[in-house]
Amino acid sequence: MIVPLETVADLERALRDPQPVMIFKHSTACPISARAYRAFRQFVARQPAAARYYLVQVIEQRPLSNEIARRLGVPHASPQVLLWHRGAVRWHASHGAITERALATALAAVRAPRRI
Repeated sequence: MIVPLETVADLERALRDPQPVMIFKHSTACPISARAYRAFRQFVARQPAAARYYLVQVIEQRPLSNEIARRLGVPHASPQVLLWHRGAVRWHASHGAITERALATALAAVRAPRRI
């Protein structure tokens, strides 16, 4: 399930989650974003329990989108996916780099057992 992020409080709750978190920043006016969002939705449908999935509509929620960029330390892009886990951004991609394969590879890397 993809959950809309609408407030800073929603963002704070998401970032406290012990599971991997994927945030998709989507422009409802951009065909490139529409294509990337389709790939994101297809990925979520195939791996619904692998992470927590969130959506921010950047035009409608500009202040929240800017806060995500500030707080996570990744310059804004749209479309953009940010993978947050264990207190840090572990991976991010934008535009054509957002594919089902890239999402799966990034998520597998953070879910892999850590070597000591």
